[in-house]
Amino acid sequence: MTDLEAHVNREGRDELVRQVRAKIEELGVTYIYYQFVSVTGRIVGKGMPADHWEQIAARGFQLVYGSTANLFTDRHSNYIGYGPEASELVGIPDPETFVQLPWDKRVARVFCTCFRNREERENPGGHLTSDCRGNLRIIHDEFQAKHGMQMRHGTEPEMMWLKRGADGGTDGGVTKPNCYHIDQFEELRPIFMQVIEYSQAMGLDMIQGDHEDAPGQLELNFTFDDALRTADRLTTYRQICAQVAREHGVIACFMSKPFMGVSASGCHHNVSLWTGGEQRVNTLHQDPIAGMEDTFSYWKGGENLFMPDPSIDDHKPGPVGLKCIGGVMEHLAALTALGSSTVNSYRRLWDTGFWAPVFADWGYQNRTCGLRVSAPGRFEYRSVDSMVNPYLMASAILKAFDDGIARDLDPGEPEERNIYQAMEAGKLVKKLPMSLGEALDALERDEVIKAALPDEMYRVFMHYKRDEYERFMSTVTEWDVETYLDCLP
Repeated sequence: MTDLEAHVNREGRDELVRQVRAKIEELGVTYIYYQFVSVTGRIVGKGMPADHWEQIAARGFQLVYGSTANLFTDRHSNYIGYGPEASELVGIPDPETFVQLPWDKRVARVFCTCFRNREERENPGGHLTSDCRGNLRIIHDEFQAKHGMQMRHGTEPEMMWLKRGADGGTDGGVTKPNCYHIDQFEELRPIFMQVIEYSQAMGLDMIQGDHEDAPGQLELNFTFDDALRTADRLTTYRQICAQVAREHGVIACFMSKPFMGVSASGCHHNVSLWTGGEQRVNTLHQDPIAGMEDTFSYWKGGENLFMPDPSIDDHKPGPVGLKCIGGVMEHLAALTALGSSTVNSYRRLWDTGFWAPVFADWGYQNRTCGLRVSAPGRFEYRSVDSMVNPYLMASAILKAFDDGIARDLDPGEPEERNIYQAMEAGKLVKKLPMSLGEALDALERDEVIKAALPDEMYRVFMHYKRDEYERFMSTVTEWDVETYLDCLP
């Protein structure tokens, strides 16, 4: 049996397919987006009438392999990852992810897992390793089978709402860069209330939000969950923000650093490992729910293995947590290539004094470090920004955890001082990579983190990102002209 056949025929899926048909009829859905996620986190796929649901659920749809790399060409006009001679992938919908779009209730979306074409000579119907979402499921399943632990995490997706100028470009933020000001939060109320309404309708349990300290910058949070569903929900949240921007005539900006001199947009990951627990459906905002129960379910309960062990230290994370921190510290440079994945990401690190992590150290409530224990039972991975592909990031964190546990890595003592003051006192601390090129070099040297991008995923990612960095390095910018135009020999 091929990977594709095993996925289609997995236990209980036929019943889920029938439940989706019932939801289609109940909700009046007439069209479905079949979507997956590219190497950069972009949502790609196809749309089809809902009449064909059963056929697509069984056989899938075809799309060129290059869609996993945004069907993008490099600066030498070569297609990244796959050329026009390559086969077409097969996208198989995961029925448990079916949910109606609240802004047009005729339409629903379903996430898909991607496979190699059935007619391929080599590994026909095999898992397509350039499918970042499929990779995360496999990597998390392997981690759970090996260690008996489930990763749960939540993200803090900062982004900026910008005014659209007459030329269609940006014209500054909708609000002033006043952190935590309710008045500026209120200015964005029509926008964020629409985001919250749509998010709740699509299964995101929204919990808190605030105005951050950049123009038009908001952070709206939703409840943490297992690794795959958190990544799916962050992807859904971005899709929702794009729609709300269209409705309000503004720009939903997930670029990390559109302005210097104010904070960038991060996307901190708050991570923990658990055993036990159960899935519970959150029907607080939906009766009946506008999609499959799994979309509205969250893991609750169980034992959090990052909690302090009072018999050892009532403040430090427990032994499992410390080993995982050790794994992250060991691989922080390579992880930066995934968490800070664009040329612009490094503007965030160079604009010092604005809370971005620059040093490879860990502490408690210490935001000058790359990683901090933000509360008992979880730590906050900070070297990640708003442009992150959450599937790649979660996969890489799992690989770092696995290495930390397997090798019993010791992260050392937490740094409770401001890291700059600690360095003035003589502490030697490594810096994170300070450019995309440097981070990619670190990834290339790190076999553990490379394993989070298996086979074709690594090849596609490195081709895409090396090209992005080379395009930047081969571009004359406005700064170049202003600085050097009138220079004499």
